[in-house]
Amino acid sequence: MARRRSDGSERGQATVELVAALPALLLAALLALQLLAAGYALTLADGAAEAGALALASGDSAADAARDALPGWARDDVSVEVQGGEVSVRLRPPSPFAALAARLEVSSTASARPGR
Repeated sequence: MARRRSDGSERGQATVELVAALPALLLAALLALQLLAAGYALTLADGAAEAGALALASGDSAADAARDALPGWARDDVSVEVQGGEVSVRLRPPSPFAALAARLEVSSTASARPGR
């Protein structure tokens, strides 16, 4: 079996390819983390809307209950609206880019009937 001798022209090719692909890999990782943060924010908004609806049904402040159901970082990025028997929560997910966070804003609504 004959072996080919390398003249060294392909030395470091893998390193060059890795360096070229690294920005694309980092962008894909950032996008995946941002989508996970948006999903987590939706879960938090659902829980906050439900907490607000339960408080509304018992005669307490729905907005306060919804805000209290959120972790500290989310309380600055939340909007709670109460109309009739519905509590709506809008929440921006955490993001290093404010414009992206605004576009990924999530919302959830829960309804309550007053207690009898």
